[in-house]
Amino acid sequence: MRLKILQAGEPVLRAQARQLTREEIISDEIQRLIQDMRETMRDAPGVGLAAPQVGVTLQLAVIEDREEQLSSLPPQELAEKERQAVPFHVIINPEITVLGDDRTDFYEGCLSLSGFSAVVPRARRVRVAYLSEHGEPQSVEASGWYARILQHEIDHLRGTLYIDRMETRTFTSLDNWSRFWKASRSGTSSKPYPIR
Repeated sequence: MRLKILQAGEPVLRAQARQLTREEIISDEIQRLIQDMRETMRDAPGVGLAAPQVGVTLQLAVIEDREEQLSSLPPQELAEKERQAVPFHVIINPEITVLGDDRTDFYEGCLSLSGFSAVVPRARRVRVAYLSEHGEPQSVEASGWYARILQHEIDHLRGTLYIDRMETRTFTSLDNWSRFWKASRSGTSSKPYPIR
């Protein structure tokens, strides 16, 4: 079932989401929520969706950067962003650690800020410890675009939106981004695919 994606201004998007217990994670209700979020993310389309974006204050997000989404992007952009396909997975109760001092600046979008984008500085590399959709402990080290997706989604679970981290003078509508910034260099040369 496709869920309604809430827009900025909804209080739930600014709330700290609560952690789930293992019993909750494996319940039919949460398993159904995961499937509905997956369908909603793919239909949007997006590369991530956090539970608060669909009105549920739980520390749960779905992530997937499909190969078909990457096929329309120039190889130079994929290399610049260190962007590769990421298989579908769920992160629950995530704990994030920044690895190193390297930062990258790219345009980000968000389904909860439909029609807008801005340059957001992010750590280039992170480690995330989390529970899977089966309640099993997992850990991943990510770099490039995947690290950006993880940071964006984990921010949602803490009541933070990309506009809290953006370079404010870069905030733009997607129409104006296409008109004025699409062809620019400096790591922001392509359509900002919404991280969600």
